[in-house]
Amino acid sequence: MPSKKTSTNFASTLQELEALARRLEDNNTPLEQSLKDFESGVQLIRQAQKALQEAEQKVQMLLDTDGGTVEVPFADDVDEGEVDE
Repeated sequence: MPSKKTSTNFASTLQELEALARRLEDNNTPLEQSLKDFESGVQLIRQAQKALQEAEQKVQMLLDTDGGTVEVPFADDVDEGEVDE
């Protein structure tokens, strides 16, 4: 089970990224501050990607059955018009 700390960190990382994006979209933000915000955003994205990769690995481990991996598509991965028979 994912730790609450991990999900809290991921959620706070996303909130920080959203705040940075708003500042970057603001035309009144000085260029120097925008560059610092961009650099911070890149670091936060890397942290978020790492957390997502770790979560994906945990899911793969949980789905590992009989020495083989069972791939289960997420709901978003299934075409809306596609019907399983």
